[in-house]
Amino acid sequence: MVLASLRKDPKLAAAGAILVVAAATIGGAFVFEALGYAPCDLCLKERIPYYAAIPVAALALALAAAGWRRLLAIALLALALIFLASAVFGAYHAGVEWGFWPGPADCTGTYRKSGSTDEFLQRLQTIKVVRCDAVAIRILGLSLAGWNAVVSALLAAVAVMGLRMSRRRRKIPA
Repeated sequence: MVLASLRKDPKLAAAGAILVVAAATIGGAFVFEALGYAPCDLCLKERIPYYAAIPVAALALALAAAGWRRLLAIALLALALIFLASAVFGAYHAGVEWGFWPGPADCTGTYRKSGSTDEFLQRLQTIKVVRCDAVAIRILGLSLAGWNAVVSALLAAVAVMGLRMSRRRRKIPA
């Protein structure tokens, strides 16, 4: 019954897929963290679009169930924009890791030698240990930031396809 309704409504299918993949991605990030891969500052910021998208996707599912097609289309458009921005940010972070461009000064760059022991101890209190330009793990040649760019681009495409497929279905005579 659920699969049949998903086939009938591409917007519902797109919202459901986005919700599941976004939640799984955040869950995966927490698993990697539990396995000892501490996230850098950019990694934590890359999670923000997912935190925003999960309730929007859940809202889209509720709108689909209520039959509010126009608001559902707006929610899918919002999801497409959220994940497009997420893909750009993920590509930026991956570029920092590959050394294509510099990253934020607070989590990349070279180490500056301390002038005294007191200065060293003071800097030790405030220094960030996890660097944004150092890759913690690569999977099939991509860092987690690179995979975020790929997954985000795919989720943006799913949202757009959900919108486009429903438009085409309305134009086709029954």
